Amino acid sequence: MELNGIKPAAGAKHAKRRVGRGIGSGIGKTAGRGHKGQKSRAGGFHKVGFEGGQMPLQRRLPKRGFKSQTLKYNAEVTLTSLENLGAAEVDMLTLKQAGLVGHMIKVVKVIKTGELTKAVKLTGIGATAGAKAAIEAAGGSIA
Repeated sequence: MELNGIKPAAGAKHAKRRVGRGIGSGIGKTAGRGHKGQKSRAGGFHKVGFEGGQMPLQRRLPKRGFKSQTLKYNAEVTLTSLENLGAAEVDMLTLKQAGLVGHMIKVVKVIKTGELTKAVKLTGIGATAGAKAAIEAAGGSIA
C-alpha cells in the first residue's frame, strides 16, 4: 500500500448535486423548484402549520383534556405484588428497592388486584377501600 494509492471505500463519497447549471444537466432553469410561488423563491419559507392565512388545523380543532404533571410522581401497587414481595413491613423505601415503583415516585397507593394471604403492615402508603379490607382480613394493618 502506498500513500498515493489510498482511496475511500466504494460509495463513501459522492458528488454534490449542482442544480441550476444549464439545460444539459437535466436540473437547470428552475432547478427542481417548479414555476413561481413562494416555495420557488430564495428564502421563501413559512412556519410549520401555516396554511396561507387560512385558520390552521391546530387552531380550528377544539382544545380537549389535559395531562397532569403530578401523575409521574404517583404509582400503584397491587395486592399480588405485595404477596410476592413477602415482607412483613412495607414502606416506600422497600418498594423502591424491590423495583415495584420508580425512584421518582412520591405517592403510592395499594389497589385491590389479586389476593393477599400474608399479614402486611403498610407505613406511609395509601390503599383503596377494597384493598384496605383485604389487607385487614389477612391480618395486616395500614398506618
